[in-house]
Formats: sequence, structure tokens, C-alpha cells
Amino acid sequence: MALVQNPFGADISTDDILDTLGFFDDWEERYKYIIDLGKQLPAMSDDKKNDTYLLRGCQSQVWIDSELNNGVLNFEADSDAHIVRGLLGVVLAAYNHKTPADIIAFDIDNYFSKIDLVKHLSPTRGNGLRAMVQRIQDTARNA
Repeated sequence: MALVQNPFGADISTDDILDTLGFFDDWEERYKYIIDLGKQLPAMSDDKKNDTYLLRGCQSQVWIDSELNNGVLNFEADSDAHIVRGLLGVVLAAYNHKTPADIIAFDIDNYFSKIDLVKHLSPTRGNGLRAMVQRIQDTARNA
């Protein structure tokens, strides 16, 4: 089954996210923006919300599917939590519609540092964020 396309990595880039987050003075406004990003992530079909695509290590349920097409990896992702859908958007802005080499080369820690994100997440959300990144990087390495 073909992946449902999403705007992250194409219409919404890491620079777009960094620029927009820079407008907000406090983390409550940043969280609202991240949740709004999640609303732009198309829902994954229920038949893909199974153990095959389930990401282990997340507090919430997260599913990630991928497809290599013409040397570019495309990802489809979903979660049952609004903030996690937004975090998926933040991650997919960095990784979606990229070559495996670009995914492996991208400095995700620097990106997260610029957002100042990890220290504003609970430890379990931080672990889940790292699990998302790990799954996508492993997918790129295996592509």
C-alpha cells in the first residue's frame, strides 16, 4: 500500500520550524505550535496501526512506515497523542523526502539544540523522541 504523503521535509522544512519557533517567547506558545504541526500530519490508515509499524520505547503509541522511491526515503507516521504527532512533524521535517545519505548526515542533535526542545520534554517523551530518530536513521542505514 502506498504511503500517504505529508508536507514535512517538502513544504515544511527544519528552517521553517526554527524560524517560526523563534517568534515565540515562551514554551507554552511553542508547545501549541508543535501541536498545530501535528495537525498537518495526515492520519495513518487503521490497518497500518499494528505491531509491524509500532515504535517501541514511546509512552504514547507511535507508528512509522517508510518507502524508498527513486533513491529518496518517504515516511508515514502517526501517534495517538497530539504533542507526539507534532514531535513527529518536527522530526519528519528533518528526514522526510531525503536520501538515506542525507538522513544519516543530518545533525539532529544540533537541530534539537537550536529548538531547545529536549530539556522541555519529560524524560519519557525525550526517550520516545530518540526512539523515533533511531528508527528513521536505522531505516536509512538499511536502505
